[in-house]
Amino acid sequence: MKKLLPTSTAGSLPKPSWLAQPETLWSPWKLEGDELAAGKQDALSLSLQEQQQAGIDIVSDGEQSRQHFVTTFIEHLDGVDFEQRETVRIRDRYDASVPTVKSAVSRQKPVFVEDAKFLRQQTQQPIKWALPGPMTMIDTLYDAHYKSREKLAWEFAKILNQEAKELEAAGVDIIQFDEPAFNVFFDEVNDWGIATLERAIEGLKCETAVHICYGYGIKANTDWKKTLGNEWRQYEEIFPKLQQSNLDIISLECQNSRVPMELLELVRGKKVMVGAIDVATHTIETPEQVADTLRKALQFVDADKLCPCTNCGMAPLPRHVARGKLQALSAGAEIVRRELAG
Repeated sequence: MKKLLPTSTAGSLPKPSWLAQPETLWSPWKLEGDELAAGKQDALSLSLQEQQQAGIDIVSDGEQSRQHFVTTFIEHLDGVDFEQRETVRIRDRYDASVPTVKSAVSRQKPVFVEDAKFLRQQTQQPIKWALPGPMTMIDTLYDAHYKSREKLAWEFAKILNQEAKELEAAGVDIIQFDEPAFNVFFDEVNDWGIATLERAIEGLKCETAVHICYGYGIKANTDWKKTLGNEWRQYEEIFPKLQQSNLDIISLECQNSRVPMELLELVRGKKVMVGAIDVATHTIETPEQVADTLRKALQFVDADKLCPCTNCGMAPLPRHVARGKLQALSAGAEIVRRELAG
């Protein structure tokens, strides 16, 4: 008997203060060498415990062992020079200093597989693991080798597929690809973005998800949101093609966002991770607010396909806020579960 409305998080959770600087994106590590390796495992165990105590059904590593959801993966690949940095515009919103692709990219060894095995040993619950999507990876680099966003995306898709297959073998139940870039480059998404993502999931038997959000609650993103008008209809551009794709789950942002709920109709038939927790505010939702978002989503998503989730990662939030938000997510889902059963 599968649980109705299984809850999960979109990805990152705050790190303990002894491991990294709290409430900071790209936060540097406070430990090094063997101590850092052990510290990351401790943080992963702690993160799992916090999810379990909050009643989260599908657990993750909380991204405790990565500094950043994209670059930590890229750091483990050949062909990218982290010393040679260039400033590029990320998601058409803000400038960042990024590493350079110098030669053909390849993956010599697994990146997250040991972490996934470690997490699998500690829980019987379903595990979801997040990887950066090909388009978001190329949007976070300067390419001096391929000189083509599409070519580089196909190369990354092959590499992601290798990693995903090993994560599946390590016992991961859902592999999620983070593609915030899908909300920006609509033509590319439809021309080759979804196709490269399908290459990344080729041959997988576990469930696959794509997470498309409006970003962490950082100033560059909140400023951008103010320019989007009363209705955010970005999803309308890409949902029809995603609905036709081989991906099982679409993860998106709904809480406090101006995304019209009826856009969910465009992915009818897919499982949907509905973001019912706003990550851009320290205000903790009430269970009733979460339930209200889920009820609205249920007009467009069948109950057996709805998975309550957070809008995005919570790494920049204080730990007590993230904890409260996870508890609200669980409690809100439980309210709606009872209504559906009644």
